[in-house]
Amino acid sequence: MFRIGYRTIKTAIGTAAAISLAQFLGLHNFPSAGIITILCIKVTKKKSLQASWNRFLACLIAMVFSTIFFEGIAYHPVIIGLMLLFFIPTVVAVKAQEGIVTSSVIILHIYSAKQVTLPLLLNETSLIMIGIGIALIMNVYMPSMEKKLYEYQEEIEKHFSSILKEIVRFLTKNVCDWDGKEITETSRLIAEAKSLAFRDVENHFLRHEDLFYQYFEMREKQFEIIERILPLVTSLPATGIHCQRIADFIEELSENVHPHNTAHVYLKKLDEMMKEFKEMELPKTREEFEVRAALIQLTKELRDYLLLKQSFKGLKKRKFNQVTVSPF
Repeated sequence: MFRIGYRTIKTAIGTAAAISLAQFLGLHNFPSAGIITILCIKVTKKKSLQASWNRFLACLIAMVFSTIFFEGIAYHPVIIGLMLLFFIPTVVAVKAQEGIVTSSVIILHIYSAKQVTLPLLLNETSLIMIGIGIALIMNVYMPSMEKKLYEYQEEIEKHFSSILKEIVRFLTKNVCDWDGKEITETSRLIAEAKSLAFRDVENHFLRHEDLFYQYFEMREKQFEIIERILPLVTSLPATGIHCQRIADFIEELSENVHPHNTAHVYLKKLDEMMKEFKEMELPKTREEFEVRAALIQLTKELRDYLLLKQSFKGLKKRKFNQVTVSPF
């Protein structure tokens, strides 16, 4: 079985529409309008608009160069090669290189006509405008990515919770039989989610907020902190009231991983705990000193983790399924 995506459907419909319109208007080389439509339909609205502008600009430059070289020198294959030596660098200079292939079709149309006339230039311009116009119309609709983005959000938060619970298990029971699969899986999910969120931003011309992208970027930075925490945890003994306090705190975090922002509550608790640790009796042995240093470093990392969350203003409530959300 094969899957037909929405972009494929839009390309098929748009190509047929462009060719039909160009043919109805009696334009020469009318199939070229369909080719332009195919090339201008992109995965996002912004990319489609950018591709359309690049191709339109490159085609205008191609008509100017064709007039100068063909009419000024000769209609000969060697002249095509000579013209491309100047035409391609010019298009690249104006950052319209994406339109080189499309404009080459226009150049060959003019070469085949053996004469540059106003009707010919109007014909080529009409083909370009029809192809680009149909592509932009087809790209007006873009399916919402919000549901998928929320799914990524939930999966990443589940993985965060699992990793934190494993840290708690090690601190309280000194159990080290975790295979760590959530680490690689979380890294993959964050990368995919950021890519999708960026596409979502490019589908909205007037929306300046990119909350999902900011959210996944925040989670990526938090994940880097979690990766730094893991080796610190292994240097702490499973006994001791201070380790139990840390374990209880991390367990509370693991049960409250979500997109909303109440990190200030946990920052207050953590600051109180850090103050208690600093007021503890000084370590008497090298081992106690190393444990105390790891403990302080761990609390600092947890503070940075919470500050990242506090800096994020939060996602809006999901509309698809009612989900229970909590502070972090």
